[in-house]
Amino acid sequence: MKHAEKFSLFATTPKGMEEILEGELRSLGATNLEVARAGVRFEGSLELAYRVCLWSRIANRIFLPLSTFPASTPEKLYGGVKSIRWSDHLSAQSTIAVDCVGTHSDVSNTHFAALKTKDAICDQFMSIEGSRPSVNVKDPDVRIHVYLLEGEATVSIDLSGESLHRRGYREEGVEAPLKENLAAAILMSAGWPEAVRQGRETGQLPVLLDPMCGSGTLPIEAAWMAANRAPGILRERFGFMGWKQHQPALWAQVQNEAKNQEVTDRKLLPRIYGYDRDPRAVRTSIGNAELAGQAGRIHFEKRDLAQLENPIPGSVGLLVVNPPYGERLGDTEELKPVYEMLGTTMKHKFLGWDGFVFTSNPELAKSVGLKTSRRTIFFNGALECRLLKYELYRGTKKGSPLT
Repeated sequence: MKHAEKFSLFATTPKGMEEILEGELRSLGATNLEVARAGVRFEGSLELAYRVCLWSRIANRIFLPLSTFPASTPEKLYGGVKSIRWSDHLSAQSTIAVDCVGTHSDVSNTHFAALKTKDAICDQFMSIEGSRPSVNVKDPDVRIHVYLLEGEATVSIDLSGESLHRRGYREEGVEAPLKENLAAAILMSAGWPEAVRQGRETGQLPVLLDPMCGSGTLPIEAAWMAANRAPGILRERFGFMGWKQHQPALWAQVQNEAKNQEVTDRKLLPRIYGYDRDPRAVRTSIGNAELAGQAGRIHFEKRDLAQLENPIPGSVGLLVVNPPYGERLGDTEELKPVYEMLGTTMKHKFLGWDGFVFTSNPELAKSVGLKTSRRTIFFNGALECRLLKYELYRGTKKGSPLT
């Protein structure tokens, strides 16, 4: 197989993050991009597929579609899967797992659809070679994905394997952790990568502060972005590694290029701070930062919101926070003072900064008491959330150094 061979690929992402993913894929060299619900279709070489798996901060999974065919009945699904030449992708000695999502017509049970897919693959190998792949649900050589929609099935190889949001640095989480790719989307929407680039050009690097950092996900993702550290660099396994068309030498080349592109000069890295009132959260954040290779590059500290102030007097930057949303009955009233304090502190202690509050609770958002300049919708699991931007300028809007 030639390096330059073009593949049609599909990257999945949570709802609301598709446009950010499209921009990221374009910057990595993807072509013929098409935004879909919860994902983006694109084209590229095997090298591009490797690069996306290693570099995407936004995607969950990268699929290589093999075939789309009518599958309104179990028999049609079985026949369509069996028509694919599976020996191009795995061997009888391979282990496989089949994931299935979607429903339609007679194939309404995704577990049953996955079993039919597995049977079709194994039956094909038995008829040709007299032996068949075995199933390994937890750690297969090849993970196969089936998507059922309106009487059709799309069968793909999962090149990512485990979801790409799992970077490998979060050993222990605290209550209601923010997924890494959602944190990355928040930071991209907040303009953090652009602020770092502009800061390097002007010689005035921005500061980033998360006053309620939890397990440290926002500060760590911000540090990795600023250092141009590939988000998949710590992962030991990707789905393509057990795929028959995997090219280890090409993959090693992509990895080495990524390592060489990382910024290590401390003078070019911005100051990043994470505070939390919970000492357990601070310990977790410090441990996660160490696993992420950012020990000493992020300042984590136990600090109550009432003690919040600009960590470097006179500096400008971004304050980004993911406070509790108040999902249980009665929580909203208890949390209103927290949001009010956030608003008051941003207004009086962070003039010249841009503030960003991420919440699913519109009533609590009103308690911030500041005028929002932008609202961006994201989904945290099933919760519809908004990233609210506050331009903390003096007097006229023209005065804001980050706008």
